[in-house]
Amino acid sequence: MANSHQCTSVASELEGTLLISGNLFPYFLLVALEAGGPLRAAALLAVYPVVALLGAAFSGDRFPLLVMTFVSTAGLGIGEVTAVARATLPRFFLNDLRGSAFRALVRHAGEKYVVTRLPRLMAEPFVREYLGADVRVVGTELRIVGRRFSGTVASPGDTTDDLGHGALVTLFGRERIIDVGLCSGAAGERQPTFLQLCQERCVVSTPEKAPATPLPRSEYLRPLVFHDGRLVCRPDPLPCLAIVLWFPLGVLLSVTRLLLGFLPHGAGLLLSAATGFQISAELGALAAVDRRGTLYACNHQTLMDPVILSTVLRRKVTAVTYSLSGFSELIAPIPTVRLTRDRSRDRQIMQSAVAHGDLVVCPEGTTCREPYLLRFSPLFAEITGEVTPAAVRAGGAMFHGSTVRGHKWLDSVFFLMNPAPWYEIRLLAPVVTCGGSAGTSSRDVANSVQQMIGDELGFECTGLTRKDKYRMIAGHDGVDARSSPSKLS
Repeated sequence: MANSHQCTSVASELEGTLLISGNLFPYFLLVALEAGGPLRAAALLAVYPVVALLGAAFSGDRFPLLVMTFVSTAGLGIGEVTAVARATLPRFFLNDLRGSAFRALVRHAGEKYVVTRLPRLMAEPFVREYLGADVRVVGTELRIVGRRFSGTVASPGDTTDDLGHGALVTLFGRERIIDVGLCSGAAGERQPTFLQLCQERCVVSTPEKAPATPLPRSEYLRPLVFHDGRLVCRPDPLPCLAIVLWFPLGVLLSVTRLLLGFLPHGAGLLLSAATGFQISAELGALAAVDRRGTLYACNHQTLMDPVILSTVLRRKVTAVTYSLSGFSELIAPIPTVRLTRDRSRDRQIMQSAVAHGDLVVCPEGTTCREPYLLRFSPLFAEITGEVTPAAVRAGGAMFHGSTVRGHKWLDSVFFLMNPAPWYEIRLLAPVVTCGGSAGTSSRDVANSVQQMIGDELGFECTGLTRKDKYRMIAGHDGVDARSSPSKLS
């Protein structure tokens, strides 16, 4: 194999080499669902078995790929598909990224190419962010009519079945111009035909000696902190079918669980457990103390954080919100208070609320799905002389309970549609705030509480904010167009 200093160009196929799986259906399904909606996703799921069988019998990969491209993108706006490619697809790509292939690609100097049978637009944000900004993506181009996709490809390539190979031929011609082509070498796996254009082949994994394993999170070129989309698991055909079949029962179960939230706390806990909703709590020394007027500061997993805290404390806790939907306020079994984003006014509102009972705040200002904590806003540390940190973890097997681009008013509904959603809450030792300790700033208190919660959960503390999340996922900062990049602290 060519030495990394002698090698001037290297190419690898995305699916089947860099990605462990060569199945492209999940990525088209994600575009259809997140950019087009459930009806488009259902249409793709319905036609996929037919086109896959026809492709296997007559046309190879080309026909299924062209049909999936058409069904998933026809009529969609450029911005809609781009947003899904930037905010939703990278998490699923990373979960399937072959560690050995990734290392082989990044250690090479010179020109790097990733060849894919996907439309280039779907793969490029992931490749540039997580494989290297210098890596060039070679794939088919989607035709655009006005500001929308026609569903057809502009450059399907040559007459071979491999659209990725065809795109590379279109770009360079048929001469052998790539020094090294990476391939998986797995027995029985489809080998990409673009390797015909490479001077040398490099096998990055041999299952008999080193089974393919996903790249560990610790080796990501950059941390995956933010992502969007409702689905938790990779939407392969069978899991998709299971979700479709579960959906009606899931809706009924979600409504039932929402109604149980209005029952007395003891009964609500027991009946929720009977539906499969698992709630565990560690209250520490506070378990035997019935204190009123306590300020709780917790990390933010879903909109239900304050509700679950109220349930385990077995008393009403008021929650502060910024932009909670009317529907979410309607179904909330606890009192909510709207803040104004005016610091002095919000301080007065929160001080009034805590004077009349318990209050819970989520200083991150937005939810975070991954094991990271966003920067804590320090306002909560100016309300009372003491704050009780609450470390929160939550999850479900099918649906995420938070979204940026989707229908946020359905967040709690989707979370409770999971077959067995779970919540863990741990109350930590109270912290004296700047109101109770001279010389201590609210920023220091906020950082201290963030670190306490991070250490308890095993989460990494960051300096990222709500604005960073919205800018990355939705293309704006959630409030206005002005924001600047923030980095991990």
